[in-house]
Amino acid sequence: MASHLNDPGLVRELLLHPGTWAVVGLSDATGRTAYRIGRFLRTELGQRVVPIHPRAPFQPPVFGEAGHPALAGVPDGERVDVVDCFVNSGLVGAVVDEAIAQRHRLGIRAVWLQLGVVDEAAAARARAAGLVVVMDTCPAIEYPRVGPPS
Repeated sequence: MASHLNDPGLVRELLLHPGTWAVVGLSDATGRTAYRIGRFLRTELGQRVVPIHPRAPFQPPVFGEAGHPALAGVPDGERVDVVDCFVNSGLVGAVVDEAIAQRHRLGIRAVWLQLGVVDEAAAARARAAGLVVVMDTCPAIEYPRVGPPS
């Protein structure tokens, strides 16, 4: 997989091929955007959704999945295809760096920075590490653009 920023073909592949998305910032707070998009990924796109949240050890499972406080807490042997970042732009660089550090252990292929989350330097580091980067957009916005599976 090439590592181009917001490449429509790669966005389509990420959205339409079932996999595991680690949603950073996902908690059991149903009113939050991370929860709504996590539910969309799971119910509309058939993705497995793993919550990553600092309070994960102290909150109930989300969508039937126990959470982890960080990507480093995802057990060995589990695969994470996409790291979906619901953190502000000032914090996302650290999340991207952790995804880069965990990419081989977890099989991470892509980082997705949600709508309004922009960090050009972090995106460049991720691309240099061979990860696909999607930045400043949302799966629920992109899915109608790329269309359903053919």
